[in-house]
Amino acid sequence: MEGKAKIIFPIFIAAIVVFIVSAFITFFNIDLRDFVPRRLSAFLLGWQVAAVTAVVALPFAQAATRRIVGLIEGET
Repeated sequence: MEGKAKIIFPIFIAAIVVFIVSAFITFFNIDLRDFVPRRLSAFLLGWQVAAVTAVVALPFAQAATRRIVGLIEGET
């Protein structure tokens, strides 16, 4: 990935992951009547943290993945 896509892609991935994870965590921690407002709050806060983490961690994750795949495939 090049240019702006390096920033935009992890933000979208973070949104998708946090959307699903925050729904499960919120649903299992509260009763159903408080679900929607707490879910929205959890998602909005979680997405900010996840997006920043994804942008910062992406280069490390890509490098580690390339290295592991290289080791598996017998490359150096």
